[in-house]
Formats: sequence, C-alpha cells, structure tokens
Amino acid sequence: MHAALAVAPRFLIELAVGPRTLEMAVMLVASVALLAGAQQAPPLLLMDNHLPYPQAILQVFGEVCHRRRRHGRGRRKHPGLKPPPGLLAAVVHKRRDAKGNLLGVRSKALFGRLKDAAGRVKELGIGVKVNTAHLERCNGTLRGQQARLIRRTHSPSRLAALLGASLHLWRDLYNWTRVHGSLEGRTPAMALGLTDRVWSVVEYVRHPVHVSDLQQAIWAEQRQEVLTSALEPHERRKRLPTS
Repeated sequence: MHAALAVAPRFLIELAVGPRTLEMAVMLVASVALLAGAQQAPPLLLMDNHLPYPQAILQVFGEVCHRRRRHGRGRRKHPGLKPPPGLLAAVVHKRRDAKGNLLGVRSKALFGRLKDAAGRVKELGIGVKVNTAHLERCNGTLRGQQARLIRRTHSPSRLAALLGASLHLWRDLYNWTRVHGSLEGRTPAMALGLTDRVWSVVEYVRHPVHVSDLQQAIWAEQRQEVLTSALEPHERRKRLPTS
C-alpha cells in the first residue's frame, strides 16, 4: 500500500495498492507534483528509505544537467538529471534488528540540506525536525477503519481491484467528510481551499463525477507531462537497421 499526504492541510493525495517498484514510486511522486504545481510552491518531500524514491523524484521534478568533460578530448558525456532549485527532500531511516524491533531513527537529506528541510518543517508547523509521523498516524487511522487491512481479519480482499476501490472511497471520505481535530473543525478539503463546508456522506455520493471527454483528455495530458522525464528529448534514438 502506497500513500502520499499533504501534511499541513492533512489532505490525502494518493492511496494506491501495488508492488514496491519504480513505476509505482513514479506514479506516487507524480500525484504529489500535480498538487504542488497547483499550489505554485517548491515542495518539501519527506519519505522513508524506499530505494526507488530518488530516481522517481528526479524523473518527475528533475531538470536536464549537461555534464562537462574533465579533459578536452573525447566524446561528450550524456546529459543527466538534477533537482530543481528550491526542491528539498529528506529521508527518515528506521533501524531495526532481525526481529523487527525498532533500534533508532535517523534522518538525512536526499536533495538540498537537512538544515533547510528542518527549517521548512518548523515553518509549516508540522514538527521540530524531519519526520513522517503524520503519515504514520494517517496509516493507523486507515487500518483502524478498514477491516480489510486488519492484521488478522475474516474479511480480506482477495482481489487487488476491490481493495483499491475500497481505499479510494475511504480516501475521498477522509478528505471531504471527516473533520480533523488539528484543523479546528475543518476537513482536509476545506484546509486546502477546495470547499467551504463539511460535506455529508449523502452529498458526496450524490455529487456528479462525470466530466466531458475533453476534460479527461486534458487531465491525461497533464499527468503524462509530469510523468515524462525532462531527459527524454535528449536521449539518443536507436537507428533502425537498413538493408
């Protein structure tokens, strides 16, 4: 299970089911990038030490970096990707023993400086140091309200599609109908400025969700633009064999 949370408004951006692969990490980071683009602010990314995250962040947010040769002779180096200015990413690493018991927690900077990331955390009012406590708390709430995710349960999901549909429904109800205690009686959607009232479950169910084909095409184009790496136009195309 993969989750992305906008910590300050407590808005659950994405909640997906799938393997822990690079493709899934890119999809998760792309959803964060679409929300960050709407807010017009450089994002602060806090995450665990999942190995595909650095490459996924560079693929979504990275800019083209033209490498220089150390010597004047030889072929040009292939361009690479670098993080854009203002992007801060920090990793929270939990050390455990062979039995899974927690031994300690340490944080490190992935992009930018750890001091700057900790300063942004204090400015946003989400702690005094780099942490992922809010996402873990959201995960605990999810497992407490979803019988499918209880450790020992008689109601498991045998199909990933059914589990994904259930999680998407819970995500929307969490964002639009559930009042959060730390938001002074508001929902995450209200804190993000998407609505000015608390929705009821009936209002959410009756809300029309059908959009035109043009709008769907626009959304698909925006997501594909985010998923496309900035390095792709600079990649060399393989020549077709000629007879």
